[in-house]
Amino acid sequence: MIAIVDYDAGNIKSVEKALQFIGEKPLVTRDAEQIRGADKVIVPGVGAFEDAMGRMNRYRLTEVLRETAAQGTPMLGICLGLQLFFERSDESENNVEGLGLLPGEIVRFPAKDGYKIPHMGWNSIHINPKSRLLHGISQDSYVYFVHSYYLRAQRKEDVAASTDYIVEVHAAVERDNVFATQFHPEKSGEVGLQILKNFVSIS
Repeated sequence: MIAIVDYDAGNIKSVEKALQFIGEKPLVTRDAEQIRGADKVIVPGVGAFEDAMGRMNRYRLTEVLRETAAQGTPMLGICLGLQLFFERSDESENNVEGLGLLPGEIVRFPAKDGYKIPHMGWNSIHINPKSRLLHGISQDSYVYFVHSYYLRAQRKEDVAASTDYIVEVHAAVERDNVFATQFHPEKSGEVGLQILKNFVSIS
């Protein structure tokens, strides 16, 4: 069973529909036992880092997700979900901690003439050929982004894909059973659906 974590973040319905389209029957839940017992866990989301972590803490999901990652369950963070997997974000004025599943930080795009923030639209990604999540995806495939903050992963070896927008953006990461994309696979056409299929097939 694939659990989609419900913490009142946007975009959950889109991820649920994409998984249904590829033949899965995901369960949208914030029940701790259902999440712990799931075969796979997905944390989607759009919105603000600090607000999202506040809801995670209120619903007592923070420790559940840390425990689920520690027990080896494959987990996928999408957009805000990716950001929550890391330690901290510039977006949080009160220095609220993230889940800390991977080392790194979320920083705001610097201003640059000719570039709009948020970064919104299709960008090509440079893929690490060792990536399991992006296996079979063609180099420089286009995927869909919407974000004002970007990931600086601490370990280069965790970076599964990168893109360029003002700066180098770590667009996808993976380490052991933890996977995440800054872009939205559920909004990235056939490429995105294949990425979701890859995640579903990971054991």
